[in-house]
Amino acid sequence: MIVIENLIAELGTVCAGLPDQRTGHNRDGQYSMADIGLSAFSLFFMGSPSFLAHQRALARGHGRSNCQTLFGMTAIPSDNYIRLMLDGASPAAFDHLFLRAIDAAGPLTRFHCLDGGVLIALDGSEYFCSRKISCPQCSTRRPADGGVEHFHAFLGATLVAPGHHQVLPLAPEFIAPQDGADKQDCERNAAKRWLAWHGRSVAHLRPIFLGDDLFACQPIAIAIQQAGGNFMLTCKPSSHQTITEYLHGAELEEHRQTIRKGRQHTTIVYRCLSGVPLRASADAITVNWFSIEIRNAAGKRTYYNSFVTDLTVTADNVAELAACGRARWKIENETFNVLKTNGYNLEHNLGHGKQTLASIFLTLNLLAFAFHTAAWLAVLAWRAAGAACGATYRFFENLRTVTAYIVFQDWPHLLQAIAAADLRPP
Repeated sequence: MIVIENLIAELGTVCAGLPDQRTGHNRDGQYSMADIGLSAFSLFFMGSPSFLAHQRALARGHGRSNCQTLFGMTAIPSDNYIRLMLDGASPAAFDHLFLRAIDAAGPLTRFHCLDGGVLIALDGSEYFCSRKISCPQCSTRRPADGGVEHFHAFLGATLVAPGHHQVLPLAPEFIAPQDGADKQDCERNAAKRWLAWHGRSVAHLRPIFLGDDLFACQPIAIAIQQAGGNFMLTCKPSSHQTITEYLHGAELEEHRQTIRKGRQHTTIVYRCLSGVPLRASADAITVNWFSIEIRNAAGKRTYYNSFVTDLTVTADNVAELAACGRARWKIENETFNVLKTNGYNLEHNLGHGKQTLASIFLTLNLLAFAFHTAAWLAVLAWRAAGAACGATYRFFENLRTVTAYIVFQDWPHLLQAIAAADLRPP
């Protein structure tokens, strides 16, 4: 259980070093920046949809509360004061804690593939949109009705693995107006910044970066290689004319695999071609192309996709490469969808602020998700409590309910109480 306690303690140390945003405002001296940051983080860690209700529930207790025993806080600031003090802080201050969560999760054996590498999927997602509320960090767009929408988006990076439901998020890169840029920011530019700032910090994991067709271009491919990684990117024929022309008339290497389940059988066809230019230019890099096609017993195609990679494609590894390429969907299904629908309330506006508050809350939310995954991978008691509750949102409901009525002495006490349905106070 020391995994959770250590990660929360490290987060408290980071929060204590955040700059004070109280200029021009009165401050009640009883609250430290560690209390302020941990109080905001606890909201996401407990999966609460309401800031005010969470603050009230956490503070219950006679001279002692779960904010002290579980999160190491000395006092609980008001929600408005938390927003005031965090607005303007840099989300990058928390970036290294995502790597600490990966370290705390233990050996990444479950995530290893392709001779010991790991897959890191890149993709973008929105987490705020409004026609009335905005800040300098908002991007804008004009729908067909002529109005103006202000929105926040970020580029996510997540460790994924085929056949493994758990994912480990890494630090986000925000898609926001950039100083000195004439054009609005986009996913590709955010991916280049992420690779430049974080690529080397994950190079020791031997990363293979996954991305959709938007990222299958030479600038991103070069940025990945310069960051010390390899790439495997979705390649749609309609958006890669040069590759499509090379495929027409070329003799593709083909491998077939038949899978039988009872009386039904599925045929999987793999095709590949090496040494294809990624674009029509003299400086184009060469990539290896491969595809996967699945047909049912009646011969009808049920799935098709194609990829480009700088890894060697052979008859022996094409099936594993295809499985890894398809794992890109996990950043959408097991990351973004979970954050939006399974208790993390990603798109709920808990405070937009005037500077960086929305980005700070998004980072703390992702960090809570990372800490939860690390606890699931490394702490048996966490898995037992989760299994006792069933769905993830029920686990959060149990956390919020029992901590509203009982002050627990530590995390082992809380998790054992949930797993055993034994809610006696200490």
